[in-house]
Amino acid sequence: MHAAWFDFLGVFALLAVFGAVAILSIVLRELAPSGGLTGRGRYLLAAGMGMGVLAFAAKASAIALMVAMPQATLTQLSGLREVTRPARKDNFAPTYPRRSDSAQKRRYVWAALPVVAPAPEADPVSPEKVALGERLFHDKRLSLDRSIACASCHDVHGGAGIDGRPTARGIGGQLGGRNAPTVWNAAFQARLFLDGRAASLEEQAKGPPVNPLEMGMHSLADVAARVVAEPDYRAAFARVFGAERQIDIDVVVAAIAAYERTLITPDTPYDRFVRGDPRALDAAQQRGMALFETLGCVVCHVGPNFSSASVYDTGAPYRLFPAYANDYTSRYRLLEDVGRSPDGSRRGLWRAPSLRNVALTGPYFHNGAVDKLEEAVRIMITAQLGRRILAEPRVEQLAYWSAAEQGWRHGARRAVTEDDVRDIAAFLRGLSGDRLQAVKRLQRDASLTMSHTGRPAGVEGRNCYVNRPRPVV
Repeated sequence: MHAAWFDFLGVFALLAVFGAVAILSIVLRELAPSGGLTGRGRYLLAAGMGMGVLAFAAKASAIALMVAMPQATLTQLSGLREVTRPARKDNFAPTYPRRSDSAQKRRYVWAALPVVAPAPEADPVSPEKVALGERLFHDKRLSLDRSIACASCHDVHGGAGIDGRPTARGIGGQLGGRNAPTVWNAAFQARLFLDGRAASLEEQAKGPPVNPLEMGMHSLADVAARVVAEPDYRAAFARVFGAERQIDIDVVVAAIAAYERTLITPDTPYDRFVRGDPRALDAAQQRGMALFETLGCVVCHVGPNFSSASVYDTGAPYRLFPAYANDYTSRYRLLEDVGRSPDGSRRGLWRAPSLRNVALTGPYFHNGAVDKLEEAVRIMITAQLGRRILAEPRVEQLAYWSAAEQGWRHGARRAVTEDDVRDIAAFLRGLSGDRLQAVKRLQRDASLTMSHTGRPAGVEGRNCYVNRPRPVV
């Protein structure tokens, strides 16, 4: 410790002693008698005034020390260090202090998706529970008119966990107001639904059955009653949860959630790339991956599941959208629904979605108004990053004030181009699971065969359902 600090402590102690003696004398001889205080009252008054004197003595001593030795006090207290400026090499190219080693080490770390999704310790996943949950997930008897199942909007056997419509369709052909998000990799999300109103798979699974625009049941008790009415379900629940456990909505959604925790896609080119295969992503995808980081996309789409609303990053699960004024907002009606924001807000508030399998889960955004992945990328660059997209590359000059260095910092960045948009979209296609892509190829081939011959596809087409992607257990 600096020697001046010991001097400061000595001055403070001396002032404190003199102050205490003076206060005690004044209170006991003058103030207490004049106020009619005796016994304990005199000492309480002395203590109260003494605390005030001590605080004043500390402040006066600190001010005196700062005035006398500013470098020894202000610099230590604030944690700042003097910035030394290297001499300029010429009149036009100023140089700046090198960043510390700790600052240089701060960088974004890309991570692969785990091959097993997290599950509650009190409710572990088992093959029997998964099989039961799969039956419930595909059972249309859990809707009011027995026409809609969870799988009706989240097709996991024939697609990427969506229905492919702009907005979901429920009982009686009713259309909801929002796009159905994919259920694949939902097990890695800490907030569910587009507006993030559910905090777990179990909580989320209680929503659609009683939504009048979706499955339309009158109550969650009615959903459980539909299950209890089936003898095969009663036997299955007894095997999984025990014969003494009542079949209520909690065990129903527990089984469904166990099945959903197997719907994960760690088998993407991106995952192979970050696990060490340099050829898993082509050159365009690697350029797009670098742009995804440098442009700041990783601020919202962070971590192995590419979402700040995932179990890996729960600090800021919601994002304003659109964050910047842009022409796309009115073109695609992006503010007709503002999510968690109050009606009439100038900005919507939504959960940051995962981008895994995004190339397979169009149409995009909460209203399903955008069909093409490249167009969705343009919207995000413009609306969320506040960047312009140019046909040709151009350098934009930037300047910002550095208070620590008392000067302007000058830099340059390249404007975002259509080539960049294509590279980012190429990278996003590298987030698609291999098995889901295989199913899409089979569907595409079958569709081409039908369009050319007017007949169903051959063996490959007939086996499309047989070769569907199975859950990862």
